[in-house]
Amino acid sequence: MGRRRTDERCARVVLLVGPSGSGKTYLARSVGLPILALDDFYRADTDPAMPIGTDGRIDWDDPASWDGDAALDALEDLCCDEQVEVPDYSIAHNRAVGTKVVARGGATVVVAEGIFAAELIAPLRAEGLLADALLIEQGRWVTFGRRLWRDLREGRKAPWYLVRQGWAKTRSEPAVVAHQLALGARPTSKDDARLRLAELAAAQVPGATTTHSIATDTATAPASARATPIERTA
Repeated sequence: MGRRRTDERCARVVLLVGPSGSGKTYLARSVGLPILALDDFYRADTDPAMPIGTDGRIDWDDPASWDGDAALDALEDLCCDEQVEVPDYSIAHNRAVGTKVVARGGATVVVAEGIFAAELIAPLRAEGLLADALLIEQGRWVTFGRRLWRDLREGRKAPWYLVRQGWAKTRSEPAVVAHQLALGARPTSKDDARLRLAELAAAQVPGATTTHSIATDTATAPASARATPIERTA
């Protein structure tokens, strides 16, 4: 990938990693930092390169159903510029239905969350943009219930599909978590993750290394000041 060179003036990224339904989105919204929702980079179901599962349907849990390069480009733009235009993806329609603008408002820490967030650990580290990668896990039966309630409330798909899909996700969750750990995500509780985000948001020294690091001990903490809320436009 040919990418532009980043420097210490760029913001840094905290990745919130975990299985679907683990509470990543709620946690991200609770800390008042700019958020990039990585699920907006799913590919359309009409993309001929979409992965197909053993049941003959699109495998939405395969990272190939997601445009990681576009997500990485957007994070770099958000970190090194003030804002970025991203797709506005509709899970109900299986495609982007427009675009929206995410602005960081001068914040020097941004949060990126999604089920494929761990796929960006190595690329962001290579670009010098990774602050931390926090793995949120509550147990697969808790995530099953949370995920089903969320998806039904938001009308993401037909109820029968959500139950079937939810059961499949529950069975595969241990393997998903193991994969995310192998990619370098650091397991933590929600409370500890919230404290970590607050610590990063309150840091004052650009480019300083804090007392925390991800499992590989190669991530640096971001240049960070008190952040302003995210700005979104339809």
